[in-house]
Amino acid sequence: MITNASADVRELEDKLDRLARAAHDSGVQGVLLATHHNIAWLTGGRSNRVDASREAGTSRLLVTDDGRRLVLANAIEMPRMLDEVLAGLEFEPVDYAWTDDQDPAHAVRAARGMLGASAVLGADWPLPDTVGVESVVAQTRALLTETEVDRYRRLGKDVGRAVGAVCRQLSPGDDERAIAQALGDAVASLQARGVVLLVGSDDRIRKYRHPVPTPRAWKHVVLVAVCAERDGLIVSLSRIVTAGAVPPDLQARTRGTAGVFERILAETRPGATGATIFEATKEAYASAGFPGEELRHHQGGAIGYRAREWVAHPTSAQVVQPRQAFAWNPTITGTKVEDTALVIDDRLELITSTPDWPTIPINPRGVALEAADVWRMD
Repeated sequence: MITNASADVRELEDKLDRLARAAHDSGVQGVLLATHHNIAWLTGGRSNRVDASREAGTSRLLVTDDGRRLVLANAIEMPRMLDEVLAGLEFEPVDYAWTDDQDPAHAVRAARGMLGASAVLGADWPLPDTVGVESVVAQTRALLTETEVDRYRRLGKDVGRAVGAVCRQLSPGDDERAIAQALGDAVASLQARGVVLLVGSDDRIRKYRHPVPTPRAWKHVVLVAVCAERDGLIVSLSRIVTAGAVPPDLQARTRGTAGVFERILAETRPGATGATIFEATKEAYASAGFPGEELRHHQGGAIGYRAREWVAHPTSAQVVQPRQAFAWNPTITGTKVEDTALVIDDRLELITSTPDWPTIPINPRGVALEAADVWRMD
């Protein structure tokens, strides 16, 4: 949570203006936000989450094309929304009985009660008699504010350190589920939460690109992948640990993957499309001697209030923004390189680096950066 109230208000006003313009351009008189990621985005990281198993909460935020801001909530949630979640942000309350809220159309009727019976409403979540606008909202939230960039840097630094600390404490014989729990605990100690915690050991790394943790104990090699969320923003990174010497094949493949990572970062500049980045990735795998690996797993893409806002693929028309975060995760069978980067105008900045971790020098667009290598546990 941001503690600077004036920063809260400035960020909110900027985003309200963006969303009001998007509503006007979409031909709707108001936009109903229900999903956790959009409410966190609009409010500068505040949370509408009660039931973490659901993507949308029962409370809604309504932003009109003339800039009004309202909160629609049942009698259970409204006091907390006003006193804690939206404190200081001056949202206009529209409350109703929790029994009314059992009908998903009630929030829509309540919104029209404020805007007029004929009002056309957009929603980021399937609601009766509304226009779907999630893709429009996604474009609206893509450009990071200065305060979001600051929060991102702090989150990346914290998580990079925490994941490294857990990895350095691993011992052969630890089972994958225990490692995932240690990662989750480390992330939680940062007032964050692990939204993805993958752990794969030994031959499972070669077999599965998404190794969900099992009771299996690792012996020689273990890979961990973490997506961690705080104040709505998410970072993503992967690390590999070996017991003893790094096998030559793993070392060669990891260096090849780092070369692909370098090429992807080089192509990630404002104005580039996901399709052009994917094409460059395909060329990079071929140049590294591993053609076709781009088809075995997605390469990552934009990150923000979702673990991936979009991924690069052959027909991707999404465009890199002047201030945006990206989590690229190229993989060559048996290894992976993944970190979160900020694009600030034409500058690149890796924000999830782990201090004192072995690295592979890369030089995208002449910028000296370091890709995570394999940690050797002696």
